[in-house]
Parts: sequence; C-alpha cells; structure tokens
Amino acid sequence: MADDYLVRIGRLIRDARQHRGWTQTQLAEALGTSQSAVNRIERGNQNISLEMIARIGEALDSEIVSLGYAGPMHLRVVGGRRLSGSIDVKTSKNACVALLCASLLNKGRTVLRRVARIEEVYRLLEVLNSIGVRTRWINDGVDLEIAPPAELDMGAIDAEAAVRTRSIIMFLGPLLHRMSHFKLPYAGGCDLGTRTIEPHMIALRRFGLDVAATEGQYHAVVDRGVRPDRPIVLTERGDTVTENALLAAARHDGVTVIRNASSNYMVQDLCFFLETLGVRVEGIGTTTLTVHGVPNIDVDIDYSPSEDPVEAMSLLAAAVVTESELTVCRVPIEFLEIELAVLEEMGLDHDRTPEYFADNGRTRLVDLTVRPSKLEAPIDKIHPMPFPGLNIDNVPFFAAIAAAAQGKTLIHDWVYDNRAIYLTDLNRLGGRLQLLDPHRVLVEGPTRWRAAEMMCPPALRPAVVVLLAMMAAEGTSVLRNVYVINRGYEDLAERLNSIGAQIEIFRDI
Repeated sequence: MADDYLVRIGRLIRDARQHRGWTQTQLAEALGTSQSAVNRIERGNQNISLEMIARIGEALDSEIVSLGYAGPMHLRVVGGRRLSGSIDVKTSKNACVALLCASLLNKGRTVLRRVARIEEVYRLLEVLNSIGVRTRWINDGVDLEIAPPAELDMGAIDAEAAVRTRSIIMFLGPLLHRMSHFKLPYAGGCDLGTRTIEPHMIALRRFGLDVAATEGQYHAVVDRGVRPDRPIVLTERGDTVTENALLAAARHDGVTVIRNASSNYMVQDLCFFLETLGVRVEGIGTTTLTVHGVPNIDVDIDYSPSEDPVEAMSLLAAAVVTESELTVCRVPIEFLEIELAVLEEMGLDHDRTPEYFADNGRTRLVDLTVRPSKLEAPIDKIHPMPFPGLNIDNVPFFAAIAAAAQGKTLIHDWVYDNRAIYLTDLNRLGGRLQLLDPHRVLVEGPTRWRAAEMMCPPALRPAVVVLLAMMAAEGTSVLRNVYVINRGYEDLAERLNSIGAQIEIFRDI
C-alpha cells in the first residue's frame, strides 16, 4: 500500500513538472538535490516527506496533494455563457507525435517549435527518455530539443507509458533501420473499437520487418536482405500507416514509391520535416509519394509543425453551440474547406481573412470569424472521407452542431466501431440523438441543452463534444475523468475561459 501511494504521488509530481515545462534536472536544481533523486521520486522508488512534497509544490507553483491520492482530473462547467474575442489554434497534436517518432531517424539534434503540451506528447517523451533519448523543453518551455544516443536501450522501455498511446506504433518505421530485432509494447490510445496493425505490416514487410505479437508485446525482427522492389500499395489509406511507410522509406537506400497514401495534414507535415532532414519527397498532397531515401541522417535542424485543423474545428463548434461571435486565428484552411462548405450550406455566418503561411512556410492559414447563425440541417448525411474529404476526426463535432440546427441530420461515422455510440452521451444533456446502428446516428435539433454530471467518454473527440454541449447548457455540469481530453488538447479549459467560458478544474481528494 505504501509503495502504491508513493507511485501515485510520483505521478502527480511528474505531471506538475511537465506542465511547468521543466526537466528533472531543472527541478533537482530548484530543490538542491540530484536528477537521479527526482527520477526515483517520480517513479515511486524513494520515500518522500510531507516537507519535501511542499517544497516541490512551491518550486513547481502547483498544489501537490500531501495526504491521500488526488485522483483523476474533472471539470466543473457553468454553461449558458457567450464566448467572445479571439483565440489562436495550437500546433497539430497528430503532427507533433509523428515528428517525435521521426526524430529517431536523425543522429543529430532536432528542435521542434511550439510543440503541443499534451498527454500524448508526454507519454511519447517518457518512452523516448526511457530508451536513452535526451529531451528538454527550451525557450521558456515552448520548444522541444531532442538528442538521440548512439545506441537505443530498448530493454529499458517505459511500457506503462507506451501502452497509453497508439502513437508507439510509429516507432516501427524508424527502428527497423537502427537494430535487427527489438520489442515494443502493444499500442493503446482511444477506445475506438478493433484496430489491427496489419495495414502497417503489409507496408513494413517490404523493408524486411517481421512482427510477432505475443504476451502484450510486438516482437520485431528485420531481414536486411529484403528491399522494396516495386511500389508499395497501402491497403488502408490511413494516416499512421502512411507515416510508418514514410519513416521506413526515409532511410532506405533507394527510391520508394508509396501508393494509396494519405495526404492528410499530419502526413504533409511529416513530409516537410523529412525534407528538412534531406530526404526528397515527391507528390506531397497527393496519394502517390515518391521518397528518395538517405541511409545516414546526421543533421542539426529546427522545424515548426503547423496548426491543428481538428482543434480549429473544435473552437468553431464551441462558437456555434454557444451562439457566440468568435475569431479563430491561424486556421489551416486547406484542411477545413469541406467542413466550412457544409457549414455554409447549413447557414453559418462567417468570414475569413486572406491566406498567409504557417511557420513551416508551406501550410496555408486564415483567421475565421464565426457569428451566431440560424442553422438548418444539411440535406445530405455527414460522413468522413480521406483528405480532401471531411476529416474523420471532425465528424463528432457535427453532432453538437447538428443538435443546434433545425431539422434532422444523419451522421455516418463508418471508420470506427464504437465512436458513434459515444455521441449518444449528448442525450444526457438534453440532446435528441438516435443510434441507428454502431456507425449511424440521427440527430434532431434544435436542442435545449440542460446541465448534467457524467463520466467523460473514453474517446477524445466525443469527449470534447460533450464538454462543448455543457458550455451551452444553462446551469452547472460536471465532466469526470478528463484525461482523454488532455491527451489531445493543451490547457483547453484555461483557453476556453480566456474567451468567456467558465470551467473549473478540480480533483477528488
């Protein structure tokens, strides 16, 4: 029991340190102790006094619970408030996690600018640190510096962190160039139904990678004699599948053609990053990519991932459901054009600035101003398609938007097995959503939202949709255990408060 208590306190300290943007060494210096001592404390391997807990809390400017376990984070939402002003879109969650995996390709120093400070990134950093990669937040915790070791220690991998993220699957592409055999824990992430890694393996076997899954681990073996001798045709036009194929092709000594590739935003950002590493990629933005690999990559680089179109859609939806006028700045318009076309059909009143470039010099941005609108249900169903279609991750936000519109909207979320089911949680808040089958939901609006207390859905986007509905509901709602939201959004409650929301973060003690 005592050991369990120390582990839980250690996790609280680790989370507070990472939220502050400090390394273990920086915290150690503030406490007058060693980095190894901080490491032991965070892992629950060292007894810790109440005085030391208080000192750590003071150093991190964070309340560390000194007695008992603080438990998961919850949100208390006072709804019915109008939003106003402007808010910037943060950098892409999905691009950032891909670039963290891609940093394993480079023997040199990689600096990623304005990295998303989210739980998914923290888990990947824990995994990278555990195998010997040195990372540190720089420039007041805004940017991230990554320096890999000469040899990775895969035997020391932090399995607990690895199983909490599906992004770990993108270690396969880079690692097959660094070692002939290795093990990875099973990929985790959102609860979205059955998702196999077979599409990844169809691509990666062409580079000699063979994986056997046993006892909670992927056992990988690489045959250096196997090389892709014809174009790789992906059986699934998935984002992470395409990224894994790109990561494998980047250090392949030759030219690799990848067909049926995703051309989505995070894939494009990865291609731009690979070009910074010296890897030439032809066909960016199309479904056929030609990669001119570089067997040895040893360069010091800086790269700025672009803004997140799904976060932009989240903020637009927040304005719609709360009937607010709001300007969302730095919106990657190329990846929201279909969504905006649908919203225009529904009657959304909005305008946009001329386009300008993101910090990567490639992605087109605009500032969007949304105004209160009388929305009508769209004539056609809402359904996702691979880019340039309506983004798969933006589909759930149309459940909240459709609930604000007059009429009935059919949403067909054909990609995931469970996600449509989670959208019916909106019924707890006054929504009228009918689940027709595991993939189709009929939404009837307009909705008179009402406050409620409920558990957070275990999938990221439906969880945020519930939060947005709570913001629209008169009264006080409670959303419990919001870790899944923190996986994909940086300081979402605080940022929504900055534009007029009233959301309080609290924990059970």
